Amino acid sequence: MAAATIVHDTSEAVELCPAYGLYLKPITKMTISVALPQLKQPGKSISNWEVMERLKGMVHNHQFSTLRISKSTMDFIRFEGEVENKSLVKSFLACLDGKTIKLSGFSDILKVRAAEFKIDFPTRHDWDSFFRDAKDMNETLPGERPDTIHLEGLPCKWFALKESGSEKPSEDVLVKVFEKFGEIRNVDIPMLDPYREEMTGRNFHTFSFGGHLNFEAYVQYREYVGFIQAMSALRGMKLMYKGEDGKAVACNIKVSFDSTKHLSDASIKKRQLERQKLQELEQQREEQKRREKEAEERQRAEERKQKELEELERERKREEKLRKREQKQRDRELRRNQKKLEKLQAEEQKQLQEKIKLEERKLLLAQRNLQSIRLIAELLSRAKVPGGSLCRRQPHPGCPRCPPLKRGWCHGAVSPRAAAVPTKPALVPRMTAPGRGVALVCRSR
Repeated sequence: MAAATIVHDTSEAVELCPAYGLYLKPITKMTISVALPQLKQPGKSISNWEVMERLKGMVHNHQFSTLRISKSTMDFIRFEGEVENKSLVKSFLACLDGKTIKLSGFSDILKVRAAEFKIDFPTRHDWDSFFRDAKDMNETLPGERPDTIHLEGLPCKWFALKESGSEKPSEDVLVKVFEKFGEIRNVDIPMLDPYREEMTGRNFHTFSFGGHLNFEAYVQYREYVGFIQAMSALRGMKLMYKGEDGKAVACNIKVSFDSTKHLSDASIKKRQLERQKLQELEQQREEQKRREKEAEERQRAEERKQKELEELERERKREEKLRKREQKQRDRELRRNQKKLEKLQAEEQKQLQEKIKLEERKLLLAQRNLQSIRLIAELLSRAKVPGGSLCRRQPHPGCPRCPPLKRGWCHGAVSPRAAAVPTKPALVPRMTAPGRGVALVCRSR
């Protein structure tokens, strides 16, 4: 469907459902064909844009609502133009049909033909002959006779509930809009059925060139009169929406009679069975997804539990390792303290031994001094000579060991008679410093 266009003149609009701002406006299209001359010079071409501008200039004070190229060949260019009102179509045709265009750079003249746009809309003869000749149709049954209108290109936003805030079309709105022509038996909007695309393999969410979401719908009338009135009212019309601000936009819609028994009882029942099967299948899929999700959750719980156990095991190992390390450190500290204690004990024992040795040495020296004193006393007692006298004045001549006379024992002098007799000097003990023993000195008889 074509994009929605802004409508400046709404004087020809016919009310469809003013409560929802919906109107019907006549289609004011025309077809313009421009015959192209044979291009004799290679490399030269005719600009479609230039031809379009010349056509716009030929309508004088009026202007096209839309003008677009529908087909372009080497022989002709076909345009589709649209104007605001039906009354302007004849004026435009008078300005264009049979006229010529002279393009700059070309000697040939381009002929213009214009005619009112031929609307593709079914007639009463079309549906009467179709249902009369169709062998699989029973005209006594609803949906198998001319009672259903098939609409395409309806803007979703225009048929949405205003208080809902949604842009999805509503079947209630569709009923209110089209019940103007007669009592409605049934309606169907395929895009509202979530299973319809899967059932038919079609995509019911369509977009127009303007980016608006469109939908298709089926409207079934209870009486043939309602169907006839609706088809007659929609013939040669496009749908117009007028907002609360007074601005109006219009779009072309495609209208035809249903030839597929879409709203027949058999088709409705078949769709219900298919929908029920799809719902059961969806429930099975949801159940399968739920089981898979539960299995995944159980698996995740087991993995989480396994991770917790592994984490506890790692924590236990870390604590065990830390405990062993602390135990080793305590043992090492204990051994170190033990070695220090043994070393101190060894040093104390060594000091004690040295003290003992020193005391023993002192004792030994004391014993030796005592023995020396006793020996000296004994020697002194034995060394006494009758008639001899001690001399403390003069040392013995020729004795190298006789020190100067200070104290203690010295060589004694003899009588002149004893001195005449040569004798060898005798060694006698002499007192020395304490602890150094006994020294022997000379003594002459």
